[in-house]
Amino acid sequence: MVIARNPFQLPERMPVFPLSGVVLMPFGHLPLHIYEPRYLNMIDDTLGGPRIIALAQPRLPFDDPVPDDAALYDIGTAGRIIGFADPGNGRYQITLEGLARFRIKAVHATAERGYRTIDADFAPFHDDLSPTQLEDGPERTRILTLLRNYFSDKEIEADWDSVSEAPYEALISSLVMTCPFEPNEKQALLECKNHFERARMLVSLFEISIENPQIPGGFKH
Repeated sequence: MVIARNPFQLPERMPVFPLSGVVLMPFGHLPLHIYEPRYLNMIDDTLGGPRIIALAQPRLPFDDPVPDDAALYDIGTAGRIIGFADPGNGRYQITLEGLARFRIKAVHATAERGYRTIDADFAPFHDDLSPTQLEDGPERTRILTLLRNYFSDKEIEADWDSVSEAPYEALISSLVMTCPFEPNEKQALLECKNHFERARMLVSLFEISIENPQIPGGFKH
């Protein structure tokens, strides 16, 4: 069961880390490898403070590196660095824990350290800080059935005992973050109002993918 965290002071301005095809859900854990100099600087600067950064997708998919002026989706997630390692090879290994989604109010141009910052509005997503702790919910059985077919089609292995026993919210959030959906599909899932809407969208995406395996994306966003 997910336990509510101690409240954090969410910053109005944060450094932003743009990544295509990657979203962070509240209470989700996301391992990342940092290697671009500008984002190594970002982590160095963040570790000395509250250790909170913004994760947002660029509106157009990019392979690394994402351009400095790439337009970002309006909604992203604030994450707190809860794990850090410096293997000594010019890269950092970090783990982010999702705190809450936000809507971008303003994007500030690249500063001398090489990364951009944003002004964030957390008000529309205040409920992200308080999980419902539901053990079960709508579409769970349907999702698990479709997930087996979807993973089989994609040749993805899974620990099915753990998947079947996962609490409802943890299951839905994990699938959003880990399934190889298109970037626009991941963004649409992130922007769903709640886990119930997200579950219904997952069912649709799984069904479309299974019925039309030649189509890389389920819909346009």
